[in-house]
Parts: sequence; C-alpha cells; structure tokens
Amino acid sequence: MPRIRAEELEAKAREALRAAGVSPEEAETVARHCVAANLAGHDSHGVINVPLYIERIGKGHIVPGAPFEVLSESATTTVIDGHFGFGFVVSERAMRMTIEKAARNDVAVTTIRRQSHVGRLTDYCLTAAEAGMIGIMTADSGRTAKGVAPFGGREARLGTNPICIAMPSDLEAPFFVDIATSAAAAGKLKVAAARGEPVPPGWLIDREGRATTDPNALADGGAVLPLGGAEGHKGYGLSAMVEILSGVLTGLGFGVNPAGPHNDGVFMAAFRVEALRPLETFRREVTEFAAWLNATPPAAGHERVYYPGEIEHVRTRRQLAEGVEVEDSTWSALNALAAGGT
Repeated sequence: MPRIRAEELEAKAREALRAAGVSPEEAETVARHCVAANLAGHDSHGVINVPLYIERIGKGHIVPGAPFEVLSESATTTVIDGHFGFGFVVSERAMRMTIEKAARNDVAVTTIRRQSHVGRLTDYCLTAAEAGMIGIMTADSGRTAKGVAPFGGREARLGTNPICIAMPSDLEAPFFVDIATSAAAAGKLKVAAARGEPVPPGWLIDREGRATTDPNALADGGAVLPLGGAEGHKGYGLSAMVEILSGVLTGLGFGVNPAGPHNDGVFMAAFRVEALRPLETFRREVTEFAAWLNATPPAAGHERVYYPGEIEHVRTRRQLAEGVEVEDSTWSALNALAAGGT
C-alpha cells in the first residue's frame, strides 16, 4: 500500500469531490474530516468513502449545497432538516449553533434528520470541548440499510449506532470516547475486504447465524454482532437507546429500507462546564484523572495504559510525520476521480 502525506491525500480527496461538482468549501470540509479519520487510524471513516460519496451524488442520495433548514427552535433546542446535504457540512454547522446556544443558556440540544454520512463523531464533540463544554453526540441511519443483529438474533435490525462524549481538559491529546455500539463499524469490514484480510472472531455472523471472519459476510446477508461479545446484551441495549435518540427522536423512524438513501439522524448536546464547576478546576482535574489512568501498571501483553482518546492522538502525530497508508484500490480510485473519471 502506498504511504501518502496527509496534505497530498486531502488535496486529492478535494480534487475528486470538486470534479464531481462539489463546491470548494464543501469539498474542503469533507476531505478534512475524512483525512482526520485516516490520521487517527480509523480508515473505515477515511478517504475510502470518497468514491462512495461521489457515487451517492450521482444517484441523488447526497445533494451538494443542500438547504440547511431549521424546522423549529427555542433558546436551548434546535431541530434541523439537512435535505440530504453532506453530513460533515450539516453537523459541523449544527454543532456550532448548539455551542452558541449553550454559551448563552448553559445547555443546548439539537436533532438533525435527512443528511448523509457524518463520519467520526469525534470532530464535532471536540469542537464543544474546545469551547469549554462537554459534547455528546449519537448517530443512526433511520430506516435505511442496517447491519447489526440484536443480541441473540441473526438478522440485521440496527445500525452501528455510534456514541461520542468529549471533555475539556489541559491535555495535549483530547479526552474523549467515540465508539460504535456494534463489535465494529461497518466501514472496518469494507477496509478489511479492500485489503483482502479477515476480520477478528466475534465481529460477524453469516446469513445462517454462524460465526465467520469473512468481511464479505455482511453483504451476503450476514450481520455484525453487538458490542460486548458474550455480554453483547450491553452493546445491544446501548444501541437501542442510540437508535431512539437519533432515529425516533429525530423523526427518521426505524426499520430497514435498503433502497433508500443513507440518512444519518443525529442527536447532539453541549453542556457548559462553568455552569456546574469552575472550568479551570474541571480541566485540571480531568488532566489529573488522565495521569492517574496512565500510571496504572500495565497487564501482561500491554506496553502501557492510555486514557480514552490518547491513542488516536499518538497515531495522528506519527502519521503526520510518516504519511498515511492507503489501499491501492482507494488511491487509484481517488486519482481517477480527481482526473474526471468514473
């Protein structure tokens, strides 16, 4: 696999999007979010998705420059219809609005429906943390295609339903958690398939409900398992709550319609720390808590203990220096699309 400098990778993603008719501003936003995911080691949410986004533009499932409509709002709430615009663009703008309302009123919540894939939730929640707030975000695909089986089931009925929480701190590496409530994000299967690699045991079942490590099993009628392995009822329960917050509360609903456009529903919230505790004190104590976690003696087979979010920072610094490994097929596709190919 080629190793590409982050700046070059972002530029190529922008060029591919611009060739598909995306405005410079929206192309920059999408490319920035995708490459940030690659840098953090989450290739499932990186530039591997750019050809898919361009394909969805051709089908009308993503509408570049779509209206951003506020359906209703109060001093502390906002309900947004993204009209199938880029999820990166819609959710970034929505989080800024949420932060502004929380700055005035201590807390604010927002729901969004009818937008495309939002990528990693981290980027939005960190914006809140940088503003001295606790940021929370969940996402779900409403009635569109599903990939995760409920605990004990063999048929996909849920999305991967991620949840993210980010905290203000004085740390160099931000303190956050951003996880799918499934054993793995669906994009990780796509990456494994592109690289011709099996996935770890415990991620997947085939259409008969049998365990498999074949990343193509999902596309063949199988399903991803909920987070937790033998204790998967915990991930299942959390996933169901994310589905309600991001699907039912937003008005997207639930169910499976594979023919429909991908449709990320989002619930996001920001809480102004200063309304509860002095921000400076809170930031310092989160930093001290991270140090307390780091000081844990490592178990056998582990080099050290990281606090939540730290490992992504370590990967980002390394790949900024060394470049990002990209699948040959992904790099070829980006170059072809940037040149105006299909």
